[in-house]
Amino acid sequence: MMEVDMKNVMLVFALILTALVLAGAGAKLEVGDKVPEFTVPYATADTVAMQGIGSKDLLGTRYVLAPFPAAWSSGCTKEVCTFRDAITDFEAFEVEVLPVSADLVFSSHEWAKHHDLNFKLLADHRRELGPALGVYNSDYGMYNRSVFVVGPDGNLEYIDYDYSVQDDSDFEALKAALAELTTE
Repeated sequence: MMEVDMKNVMLVFALILTALVLAGAGAKLEVGDKVPEFTVPYATADTVAMQGIGSKDLLGTRYVLAPFPAAWSSGCTKEVCTFRDAITDFEAFEVEVLPVSADLVFSSHEWAKHHDLNFKLLADHRRELGPALGVYNSDYGMYNRSVFVVGPDGNLEYIDYDYSVQDDSDFEALKAALAELTTE
């Protein structure tokens, strides 16, 4: 009878489990891919909507999904206030702006009120959308800053996994991409 070395069996099991986890842990998407299906709660300065909004609700609309690390932080505040101050640009492109974080919807609501934000803040506290977009940082339990433009058909039209708020260059690149996409 063959003797089983439990140490080797456990090692093989651990390797297989690690490979399975890594394979499903947020592979990066590409332009042309379908946006992952989602429904998440959202907050505005006036409302908390626990029933949320989802990718199916947004079909027929071009929108910017903008994952960010955490409400109330300086970089994220700069990002959403830049979106707020440029809302007429987004409206001219007929694009909805939807920042998304792993924060609780009630924190997002208070943050939206504090900064008079004029768009929905998606609150993915279950951390389902971030991993599907390839932006979840499991070491910190938050999202890496990035932007995705989703077309009316639900396909990704523009992706910046390295979106930065250090200067306005990535924001200007996003606006240039929207200008090109909306004139096609």
